[in-house]
Amino acid sequence: MSNSQLALTGYMSVPRRCLPFCTFLLLSSLLSLTQARADDALDNDDSSSKKEETITVTKQKKHFSQNADTTSLFRDVPGFSSYSAGGLSSLPVLNGMADDRLATYIDGIRVGADCPNHMNPAFSQIDMDSIASSKATGGITSVSEGGDSIGGSISVERKDPQFAEKGKILATGNARADWRSNGGGSGAAGSITVADDTLSLRYTASYSHASNYTAGGRGGHVASTNYLSYNHAVTAGLHHENHMLAVTFSQQSMPYQGFPNQYMDETNNRSTSVNGKYLGTFDWGNLDIRGFWKRVDHAMNMLSDKGGHSDTTGMPMNIAARSVGYSIKATIPLTTMQTLKVGSEFQHNGLNDWWPPLKGSMMMGPGTYHNLNDAHRDHLGHFIQWNSQWTSRLSTEIGMRSDVVMMNTGDVSPYNMGGMGHMMTGHMMGMGDDAKAAKAFNASKRGRTDANFDATVIIRYKATNYLTIEGGYARKTRSPNLYERYSWGRSGMSSRMIGWFGDGNGYVGNLNLKPEIANIGSITFRFHDPYQQRWEFMVQPYFNHIHNYINVEKIASLANGFNQLRFVNHNAQNYGINASSRVQLWSNNRFGTGQFTTTLNWVRGQDKTSHTGLYQQMPLSGIIGLHESYGHWSGRAELTLVKAKRSVDSIRSEARTPGYALLGLGAGYSWHTLRLDVGLDNLLNQRYFLPLGGRMVTDKNHPTGTLPSPVLAMGRSVNLTLRGSF
Repeated sequence: MSNSQLALTGYMSVPRRCLPFCTFLLLSSLLSLTQARADDALDNDDSSSKKEETITVTKQKKHFSQNADTTSLFRDVPGFSSYSAGGLSSLPVLNGMADDRLATYIDGIRVGADCPNHMNPAFSQIDMDSIASSKATGGITSVSEGGDSIGGSISVERKDPQFAEKGKILATGNARADWRSNGGGSGAAGSITVADDTLSLRYTASYSHASNYTAGGRGGHVASTNYLSYNHAVTAGLHHENHMLAVTFSQQSMPYQGFPNQYMDETNNRSTSVNGKYLGTFDWGNLDIRGFWKRVDHAMNMLSDKGGHSDTTGMPMNIAARSVGYSIKATIPLTTMQTLKVGSEFQHNGLNDWWPPLKGSMMMGPGTYHNLNDAHRDHLGHFIQWNSQWTSRLSTEIGMRSDVVMMNTGDVSPYNMGGMGHMMTGHMMGMGDDAKAAKAFNASKRGRTDANFDATVIIRYKATNYLTIEGGYARKTRSPNLYERYSWGRSGMSSRMIGWFGDGNGYVGNLNLKPEIANIGSITFRFHDPYQQRWEFMVQPYFNHIHNYINVEKIASLANGFNQLRFVNHNAQNYGINASSRVQLWSNNRFGTGQFTTTLNWVRGQDKTSHTGLYQQMPLSGIIGLHESYGHWSGRAELTLVKAKRSVDSIRSEARTPGYALLGLGAGYSWHTLRLDVGLDNLLNQRYFLPLGGRMVTDKNHPTGTLPSPVLAMGRSVNLTLRGSF
């Protein structure tokens, strides 16, 4: 690492009690032979979305987007939205449940954020060009799709290794270059594969960069929206008969990423991981084994828009995270009409979070602030799932799952535990509260073990050739994350460094938090033509009651209208309706193929204890699209409609935002092995605020003593993408 980058130190090892078990399972998965590779989902057409779906809006998307953020792959999924924060780090939302309430998977392995502000969430850690398939399931999910979540599951899978025909050598690759006018965004990616019929080796790399973007209308530049990212990955694959083994070594380097709704920016993030995947087919069924190890070194401070940082300015914050785990799933056909799935997964997350002293500062010194010291969160889960096809029209799915979550952390310390300097600091910034809080925290018993239980029942019935009905119930559970339980700082400054909500408030953890328990009911009516080719209309109402929902209570007032909040358990509910439609307007040699699509999402969340709205619930929204393809040409026109946001969380002083309408156009042309795409986003250059974007907390133009405005969204942008392959 160069001297210009922040030095990240600290190491988190796997607990000794877990090391032999985890090592054995990881090595077992890497030494096994491999299954014949599955078809790459990228090669499937839109008919892939017609495969059997759970009642909870499951969608598989084709891999193409001109947005650099990987979460944009799910943009058209009913019920999906995102917390727009950093340019590469949006946090996903499904049916009003967000972030840690969703199980997020990369290559079958659960991945989360390792940051008190969630600046490095799961999908910021993989570039879009490495992804072969993506899937989002909101609300009721199969127990085989993960536990320790109450909102659903989102997953992406890398491309499987490619192999040549027997006796031949395969050499293939692809490349991409793109440019975005707003913010001067640019990117490039490429991959190359060399393989025979047994061994495959692939290298992929990508780059993405943008400066601060310009808001629509006369909004001007939006500060702290710049970013720079590099990704590299090497995948080795082995193929023998009905077995496949793939091992991927990947590294991401993100030198900087601005956040308009946070007091801090990401000033360096380096993630290194090793993933192993084994797929095997046997006489008794199929076996899927995954294993991984990941290291994340993460630094936060202030980029130039927030005043910059040096040895004597800014506020350094460092995180060192280490993760290791496995996933084992077996699919066993009991009869021609019944299948049994069983599985086990384990994940260890170790985390150190420390804030070095600032040279010459009385407020941030003389010692190191230890926010989390040798903290860990270990999750062990097992499931059993029974799928039955009773008749050609009726099928059921019944599943049960147990998850044990074990958490603990070591002693902590503020910048100063006492003395005259401490008294002066405490007088100026309330840091004396941190010293008292640290002593109380260190004297407490901090180990916690949650034993959680999930259950899912799904019924699918094809009533007629034109109507399919799916309905079900799920009990799902989620334990608190490390910061919800163990954030202990009580000063205004330290508490405002905690919080992935982008609202400017300060957050304090709670050792007595209980796991969230959600009871979810949903039914889906899907109307379609007999062959499910020409038209389809889906409507899905759902209801979710959450016991011990982790929300907040106000414990103090902070400057400029912000509050200091403590995580607490409340009862809550959210309900809504998702709808989508697809109609083939024409298909002939003269005009090609035309398709009309719509999506509609409405959700309402309520805290039944504080009688406020739940935070960051997307207002009524929808997309109307017209898509045309003719020979080598393709085109699209999309209208995005969002109603004014009026239901808000008053405890967090959540901002209300006006409604808006956005027009987007796009066209593409393919010839031989090249394809050029041109897109026009926000064609009319509308000025609007992001409903889930939080507040522009470091906006220097808003009056002192008042809450800053919501984050302004990007204005008109012309996007160009050129792709090629060989």
